[in-house]
Amino acid sequence: MSDNTNTGSAGNAPLNSASYSLYPARRRGKHKIFIGMAPGVGKTYRMLEEGHAFKQEGIDVVVGLLETHARKETAQKAEGLEIIPRKQYPHGELTLTDMDTDAILKRCLATSRFASTPQLVLIDELAHTNVPGSPREKRYEDVEVVLAAGIDVYSTMNVQHLESLNDLVARITGVVVRERVPDRIMDEADEIVVVDVTPETLQERLLEGKIYAQPKIQQSLDNFFQRRNLIALRELALREVADNVEENAIASTPNGQFCNIHERVLVCVSTYPNSVQLLRRGARLANYMNAPLYTLFVADPERFLTKEESLHIHTCEKLCKEFEGTFVRVTNGNIANAIAQVAEKYRITQIVIGESQRSRWQMLLKGSLTQKLVRLLKNIDLHIIASEKMVSSK
Repeated sequence: MSDNTNTGSAGNAPLNSASYSLYPARRRGKHKIFIGMAPGVGKTYRMLEEGHAFKQEGIDVVVGLLETHARKETAQKAEGLEIIPRKQYPHGELTLTDMDTDAILKRCLATSRFASTPQLVLIDELAHTNVPGSPREKRYEDVEVVLAAGIDVYSTMNVQHLESLNDLVARITGVVVRERVPDRIMDEADEIVVVDVTPETLQERLLEGKIYAQPKIQQSLDNFFQRRNLIALRELALREVADNVEENAIASTPNGQFCNIHERVLVCVSTYPNSVQLLRRGARLANYMNAPLYTLFVADPERFLTKEESLHIHTCEKLCKEFEGTFVRVTNGNIANAIAQVAEKYRITQIVIGESQRSRWQMLLKGSLTQKLVRLLKNIDLHIIASEKMVSSK
């Protein structure tokens, strides 16, 4: 047994991250993430503020890992909170330090097994890659261990570290972010708080030396901290939190009803020639609303498309991708039900369809697609585009 192994009181079993289950958690810990658009917005400061507030209420609060980056205000805000010492890892001639998850578990579990007071651990920089020799590769994996032990965690991260946004952030900033957090960590979080400042305020903080040391300031302004980058990253952070709120709202809404925050546009195309014009109209609508675009083709299971029809649908799919939309193809004999199912899956708020190509006699016998959709769809706007207008449009 190494010198760094901690020993618990129950049968002298080692109390570490590999054996924390010896003390079954009454519940999984709750996870709150403070997210921002860039370094320096105040995520860590805000997390420490809330930690102080809970401590004053009698809750046991400890700092599992704090990264001040030599920021005086952040270091001062941590004063008065217990900080778990970092663990040392020999690495060649160097000694590296990182978060000591075992020490956190020992500190929290030893005092909480017989107490009803919840425990809270503050852990900075969720996307951090652990130093060589650590039991786990990423800090978020350590956070999952702490949460599984029934301990609440507050953590921080920047939006550019979210896995699904990696390519987009690289296009915006020209920087490929190496340290990333899986989307599931955000999805499973109990609460997400965006710590927001304007790009101008963040640039002022940078110039005042509150984010980086003087030699790095101008380089940062010329690269990552350009105003256009900060505007785009700020929008990403705000949208990410809004999406999370929307997911929770939908999950808690009775009868599976929609409770959307963002607009989402669905264009329903078919083998009819006006589908391309419908798609262009829907793309313009999505652009006006700053909304994602989806295109749906419902294939009839009882018939095969002709070569010409297949080429037409392929053209629609290609055009949809040119508009940076998502093309969806389903097989269903009931077109209205298929549209309603896709609308529910993708949380659509606006649907664009062409006017019915059926004769009045057919509509009298079977009803129009529009009528069926009106009955099936709730809280979704339906745009019916007349063929004559579409043909004459330029």
